Amino acid sequence: MRSIFEKLDLMDKREIAAILDEIGVFLELKGENPFKVRAYQSAARILDRLEDDLGELIKAKQLRSIKGIGAALADNIETLHQEGSLPFYEELKASIEPGLIEMLTIPGLGPKKVKAVYGKLGLTSIDQLRLACEEGKVAALPGFGKQSQAKILSGIEHRELYNQRHLWWNAFAIAEPILEGLRKLKQTEKAEHAGSLRRCLETVGDLDFLVASEDPDPIMHWFTHQEGVAEVTALGQTKSSIRLESGLQADLRVVPLKQFYFALHHFTGSKDHNVMMRQRALSMGYSLSEWGLTPEEGGRKVTTIKSEAALFKKLGLNYIPPELREGTAEIAAAEKGTLPELVQEEDIRGVFHNHTTASDGRHTLEEMVAAAQDLGWEYLGISDHSKSSVQANGLNEERVLRQIEAIEKLNQSKQFKTYVFSGIECDILKDGDLDLDQSVLEALDYVVISIHSGFTQDEEAMTRRIIKAIEHPCSTMLGHPTGRLLLEREPYAVNMQKVIDAAIANKVMIEINANPRRLDMDWRLWHKAAEKGLMTCINPDAHAAERLIYYKAGVQVARKGWLTKESVFNTNNLKSVKNYLLSTS
Repeated sequence: MRSIFEKLDLMDKREIAAILDEIGVFLELKGENPFKVRAYQSAARILDRLEDDLGELIKAKQLRSIKGIGAALADNIETLHQEGSLPFYEELKASIEPGLIEMLTIPGLGPKKVKAVYGKLGLTSIDQLRLACEEGKVAALPGFGKQSQAKILSGIEHRELYNQRHLWWNAFAIAEPILEGLRKLKQTEKAEHAGSLRRCLETVGDLDFLVASEDPDPIMHWFTHQEGVAEVTALGQTKSSIRLESGLQADLRVVPLKQFYFALHHFTGSKDHNVMMRQRALSMGYSLSEWGLTPEEGGRKVTTIKSEAALFKKLGLNYIPPELREGTAEIAAAEKGTLPELVQEEDIRGVFHNHTTASDGRHTLEEMVAAAQDLGWEYLGISDHSKSSVQANGLNEERVLRQIEAIEKLNQSKQFKTYVFSGIECDILKDGDLDLDQSVLEALDYVVISIHSGFTQDEEAMTRRIIKAIEHPCSTMLGHPTGRLLLEREPYAVNMQKVIDAAIANKVMIEINANPRRLDMDWRLWHKAAEKGLMTCINPDAHAAERLIYYKAGVQVARKGWLTKESVFNTNNLKSVKNYLLSTS
């Protein structure tokens, strides 16, 4: 059975475009004719903006009629579409030093600079590049300088940090079948995953599994011999470690049932939470560990509990959900009985930040609405890109008005039970202005404002830019407010406290972008922001129908941010949402 937590590896026309773009990069690395390089890069952009169904174009033999796609390029695109691979691409990639391709993963280091360090210094690995930077050799190259050298070193450091972590969504997709397999073993009495995965951190370093059993040997054997194991790094009677083909390390501990919940709490963490819990236990005359509660002086030893809730109760606390165990204010709130009733997946009644084939989505308006209806949602918002996002085939004023009309007709047709709201993801320009005429924005049900360019502005300029956009009378919600891409791109410089205050003052929501690569606004900011009155909207930023399910990752961020459904706009029913959007338009 396929998990709903799919890995981010769907193949579509934009992934074919990415391969064409990569071919252009490889050709540039090899010093090929610039016209040939640009031909592949241009074809990638054309394909990325293509509104028509690629399969239908190929079937009708119309691909070659598109300006900018010649016979050779069309053949390559058709091969990729039909076969899922391209020998020319594979051979080209194989002809390049692997280290040069790895260098391209360093932020800010493009093919021209990689070609330069290879050609001038003979560098073929990131380690060699780092050493050359440290010795000042890269700064001495034409077109580089000390600033470029410093950026390359910083990029290498970030890359190494990123390689140690994995997106929660992908890690869960790997962990889920392992946990199911452990639970199916007849020797298993109970099994759970623990660590940062259970706490739903946005990125995960490794996987932790805990099993209760009196017969650990068969469990250890299954764990270390399962499909997908690249290496067994440790094998013991009660603990084993493996490295999976994905690069993730996974640890398994087997304990007696009477110790299971003590161990589950301990290995779920976080470290700061565990320290606070041990301190509380000491204040009550106990020593708390993964093995149990031991009285410091006299008293009765507590060695068996039937749930984590019982452990918390023994220490005078309400149950603390794993998402909140980060060593912040959860212990005090659990003692006072003021922990929030956290928002849940079933509270979500629709989402607003989504794309169709009108801009850079994979599915049509109707296909997106059908998928939302299958999820049982009352409403769906469509917010394709605006015209400044040329790379995403953004909509100009005329196309926005046509889409509004199409959505109105779809709602009137009663084809779907799910109601559709018309919106736009409107670019915030460098000066803080919005990308479309106000008269067109006023015709929409809502407006998501986002930044897609000009990431290098300093903090003051970026903060001023975003606040100006928030103050626009048509702004409804701020999309992915810091522009981060987890494990890929650092947030741009922005004073989020000032942005939060401006959003509250102007009654503008800040979304939780539930795309597993974003999960922005960061959960660490939400507790205090919600207390001040900030509202959020959990949006999947779905560019395909099957990616609407990303809302689940957004709910996790909301829960880590202590949010109740009262702070989440899209937990409201259709009538309430209509009334709110009408009152603010």
